[in-house]
Amino acid sequence: MIDTTQPRYDVLVVGGSGVDTIVRVDELAVPGGDAVGVPPIRDYVAHTGTGAALGFHALGRRTQFIDFLGDDLQGAQVRERFAAAGVALDTLHAPNGTPRSVNLVDARGRRFSFYDGRHPADLLMPLDFALAHAIRARHVHVSRSHFNRELLGELAERGIPTSTDLHAWDGTDPAALPWALTPDAVFLSAAAAGERVGDVMRMILDEGRARVVVATDGERGAYVLDAAAGGTVRHHPAVVPPLPVVDSNGAGDAFLTAFLHSRLDGAPPDACALAGLVSGAFACTRHGTHERQITAAELAAAVSELNGLRPPSGPTTPADRPSPAGWRWS
Repeated sequence: MIDTTQPRYDVLVVGGSGVDTIVRVDELAVPGGDAVGVPPIRDYVAHTGTGAALGFHALGRRTQFIDFLGDDLQGAQVRERFAAAGVALDTLHAPNGTPRSVNLVDARGRRFSFYDGRHPADLLMPLDFALAHAIRARHVHVSRSHFNRELLGELAERGIPTSTDLHAWDGTDPAALPWALTPDAVFLSAAAAGERVGDVMRMILDEGRARVVVATDGERGAYVLDAAAGGTVRHHPAVVPPLPVVDSNGAGDAFLTAFLHSRLDGAPPDACALAGLVSGAFACTRHGTHERQITAAELAAAVSELNGLRPPSGPTTPADRPSPAGWRWS
């Protein structure tokens, strides 16, 4: 018997685990010849659901993760990673094995990912399995995996707050519409939408259930559209961490977790965006995808430092910025 009188988790994350093979290259281009030497190639437990679950956990949120995993080496790596982190994990058998990707990372920390998406097209997460966890959660983050497409509507009918990440959606692919129009909070990357990102965000807000839509834009910062704050797309400049940027893998997941962490505490959109920017920038200073997440104390300290540098009228001028030894505005 499940006790539903109190949530057992702050956040339930549904789907999105796997293993990244990261190859460091000088630039994201095919060199001449048929081979080139690179630094040691490493495998990391990764993918978007892993980043969200480990990120929420590092911020002090009670977190549960559920997913399909294969009975293979990669599945064992995922299970070991979650056990070592102390994050609750419940899995179903993945008939085609655990998803993988190969990510190229250049000298500036930018990445390009080749994702194998191996789950069968007809694979669905059983609703009774997912809902047994979801009714115990304060918030459910549903990764954009086709096997959970039926879950979004069920959660909406029950009034359970939800979020998702569309990643690089251009606003036109209809396959993404269930994830774009059903959750309460929608995240995406501006990479595919480009100059149309504001229009894509407004479409999500106008046609769907979302009350907040966020688009991350790498070194250019992020855009936030919040229904409760006038419905205007607001741009937030990026922040620069005190350490060099070495790897952008996992930055979007880090942004999302800190943004939602702040939102769960009732913070206004601008404060949530700043927390997300700090967390995303922090992730870029670490090699690998989700090897080290920012903690609540580290996040609070960085946000406090940046807030002390922001003049009341808006972003800082160059004279307001600290030395490279600390956090600063881009």
